[in-house]
Amino acid sequence: MATTYKPRGAASAKTPPPRDAHKKTRRYLNTVRSTLDAALCLRNFPSQLVERHNKPEVEVRGSKELLLNPITIARTDQERCLIEGSVNSVRVSFAIKQADEIEKILCHKFTRFLAQRSEQFVIMRRKPCPGYSISFLITHSHLERMWKEKLVDFVITFMEEINKEISAMRIALNARARVVAETFLQDFAA
Repeated sequence: MATTYKPRGAASAKTPPPRDAHKKTRRYLNTVRSTLDAALCLRNFPSQLVERHNKPEVEVRGSKELLLNPITIARTDQERCLIEGSVNSVRVSFAIKQADEIEKILCHKFTRFLAQRSEQFVIMRRKPCPGYSISFLITHSHLERMWKEKLVDFVITFMEEINKEISAMRIALNARARVVAETFLQDFAA
């Protein structure tokens, strides 16, 4: 099947080149990577109110002077990343693309499955921020135990793979629905 592209000055185009979508995804992921790399300059900062307490300031929100401005990086209206930083922690939240009701259900089930196993991911929060699908909380103690570059790589790889996983589940669901429909209709044809 031939694909027509919009030449310069033409009125309309049928489909954009497939590489453009890949380039946009790469640009989005590289922006998230560089922003995370800058935001993960964390240090140990005990509570100013209670002695011997060291809570993530991005969660507690006890002192406004310890919080950084939140950064939202959006690829589309539905697919975006929120990076909230503070002096001792960073919260990274993702909204996963959900084009229709089936993808919403698949995304909800898959993220719930992951949230139930959040202890194995160490940095994953059980409950995401409102309006987002998944949230990670990275504290200074995580950076003391793990390499910063590897944490950033994990988050970026997670973003790439979760979209692939949901697409694969949707394809499997459609294939199974087609087989069920064919079997069901064969009973009426016979």
